[in-house]
Amino acid sequence: MTVAVRDNKDRSRFELDVGHELAFANYRLTSSAVIITHTETPRALRGRGLASELIKGALELIRHDGKKVIAGCGFVVDYLEKHPEDADLVA
Repeated sequence: MTVAVRDNKDRSRFELDVGHELAFANYRLTSSAVIITHTETPRALRGRGLASELIKGALELIRHDGKKVIAGCGFVVDYLEKHPEDADLVA
């Protein structure tokens, strides 16, 4: 499955469409970093790795924008611990 994460700047969240459902990660911006404050996956889709795909895509967008990330929710903290290849993004 190919997934595409988008930055919905109007709603301050990264989004991932999965069929008719939507997974998202809310964020706040600082001058140099993106603070991901909450990650939400629809209950019916949990356990499929979609939240990880969402955060992976969000980090790619953050990297592309030249920003850093601050993990403001437990899922992102855990994700970053499991993916040391993204350690350079951590503010």
